[in-house]
Amino acid sequence: MGIRALFVDIGGVLLTNGWDRTGREQAAAHFGIDLVELNNRHQEVFGTYELGKISLEEYIHHAVFNKKRDFTPEQFAEFMRSGSAPFSDMLTWVKKIKEKYHLKVTAVSNEGRELTDYRIKQFQLDSFIDTFVISAFVAFRKPDPSIYRLALDLTQVPASETFYLEDRDLFVQMAQELGIAGVQHVNLETSAKALQKHGLLV
Repeated sequence: MGIRALFVDIGGVLLTNGWDRTGREQAAAHFGIDLVELNNRHQEVFGTYELGKISLEEYIHHAVFNKKRDFTPEQFAEFMRSGSAPFSDMLTWVKKIKEKYHLKVTAVSNEGRELTDYRIKQFQLDSFIDTFVISAFVAFRKPDPSIYRLALDLTQVPASETFYLEDRDLFVQMAQELGIAGVQHVNLETSAKALQKHGLLV
């Protein structure tokens, strides 16, 4: 049957990462806070946020406002949101390949709810992504195989007819163990070549 569904990560593939080490480095410099302390507290609480068990407000409270600050939680949240930027070439390409081959496009991503909601609206991801399997929505995080199984169930396309674009090699490997073809996304050229091998050419 060929490829009928495309699974795609959001951060690192369609957009910049929602909140990563670089973002924290920039936040620490911008707000004048200790980066080591921020990273340590982030590691302790961020997984809980990505699983949807606490809100962004609660994450910021625990990661940043363990002491008095001269800025507000909302200012910090706005800084987090402002770090998102599109990879315009990838957005255009995914839209084209979806339209040409009538693919079902499913986002499979580890992200917190509020940041995801913002990014979907800001970059109009719902204009071409059919299903959002986001860790905060479904309470599974990659590389847990359950998140890929759920994505397959929701998409209703067999693993053998699904292709996965993901910037982390381990996550690709986990999906491949379930029978999903995939490639570690480096740039548009390498991902396009990988899909060409399956007969999908734009």
